[in-house]
Amino acid sequence: MQYQIELGTLEELLEIEQQIPEFDNPKVKDVIVERLHNCASLLLVAKIDGKPVAYKLGYECAVNHFYSWLGAVIPEYRGVGIAQSLLNEQEKWCQEHGYHSISVKSMNRFRSMLMMLLKNNYRIIACSPLSDGTDCKIKFLKHLN
Repeated sequence: MQYQIELGTLEELLEIEQQIPEFDNPKVKDVIVERLHNCASLLLVAKIDGKPVAYKLGYECAVNHFYSWLGAVIPEYRGVGIAQSLLNEQEKWCQEHGYHSISVKSMNRFRSMLMMLLKNNYRIIACSPLSDGTDCKIKFLKHLN
């Protein structure tokens, strides 16, 4: 499966968000715009034949530190390395822009994401159970070379 990774738009991100069954409450544009206000950010989108199929969005949350906030791959395009390619491109961009570390939060239920982060040398630095006890939010950190 051939795909291209390029800088994306919020509209493409929102189009992908609507196709992710695991997301109970897909992000809306206003929430994203508010979070990114006055922050350096990077939105990467993977496309197949011009169709957006995956994205990765992050922003600077402190000097020299990048937070990888959101990401998703439409189910029928999973398992072919798109998420890994997006992660690689994000890390490359962060290094080129002087970031020393990247943090990510995920949930216990997103096992493929957890495994990818661990495989790529992200370390678990915190785990917080949700108030209703249904899952655990896991925070990862990676120091860039």
